[in-house]
Amino acid sequence: MTAKRNTPVALIRKAAPFAIRAERTSDVVAREALLDACFGDNRHARTCQRLRDGRAPAQGLSLVAVRQDGRLVGTVRLWHVSAGGRSALMLGPLAVDDDCRGLGVGAALMQRALAVAKARGHGAVILLGDAPYYARYGFTAARTGRLSLPGTFERERLLGLELVDGALDGAWGMITPTGAPLPKGKATRNRKAPLAVPHAA
Repeated sequence: MTAKRNTPVALIRKAAPFAIRAERTSDVVAREALLDACFGDNRHARTCQRLRDGRAPAQGLSLVAVRQDGRLVGTVRLWHVSAGGRSALMLGPLAVDDDCRGLGVGAALMQRALAVAKARGHGAVILLGDAPYYARYGFTAARTGRLSLPGTFERERLLGLELVDGALDGAWGMITPTGAPLPKGKATRNRKAPLAVPHAA
């Protein structure tokens, strides 16, 4: 009789406790509440909001993260803009529920959003955010130094990522919205949710 050997068993990593999917109409209330909790009551006065007011997000580029119980815990949207005459997308807001910090929700939303944007043929993405956080996705200020926003902003926080080489070559001037107008009277506001962690404005 031979002794049984202790055979190593590979541990199966647990599945992520959230899923990324396209935003639905039924998500609006929870999404707005999350953004209120994350960015505060004055979020509609922020500089980047001027590029979103009255505009529809880019097709297929409104994403949310939901827990297994269906609770919305993260959101990101991208918007059509002209970056000094160059066609681009503006990313934001990106927000994650504070209870889900450290689970990779923000990273998963970013990776999916950028992958979808590239698959849909978009050439560049711009955002206003913390350079150390977004550098991991390839964002830098190297191609945005001659661009401006319609309001006050910190120059070092205006970042860009080329999905197609040269997409931001010669980009100069004001970033302006180019997305489709929203139908008049479309509801956008609801309040309030648990504390959340802000990322991109």
